[in-house]
Amino acid sequence: MADVIVTLKIMPAGPDKDMKKIESDAKEVIYEFTGEKPEEGKETVKVVEEPIGFGLKALKVTFVYDEKRGATDPVEEKIGELEDVESVEATDVRRALG
Repeated sequence: MADVIVTLKIMPAGPDKDMKKIESDAKEVIYEFTGEKPEEGKETVKVVEEPIGFGLKALKVTFVYDEKRGATDPVEEKIGELEDVESVEATDVRRALG
């Protein structure tokens, strides 16, 4: 089996929502899904804020997981249920080479 690289776009419920809390909660869900825990000095989840407009920003979250775990639907659903999250969309899913 291969590793899969996933990018999720997380939209907050509004421009006034706490993006750091959403980021932290989303990472927790991702670590639970991937079965990995962050090591000190080694970040396995990359998060970038993307300006959308009118003060609204999205979080683009990229992570790698083992293909054996299946589709990303469960992690998308759990993140979508987080407080202050409006929507979650997988914008890129690909197999890692090498």
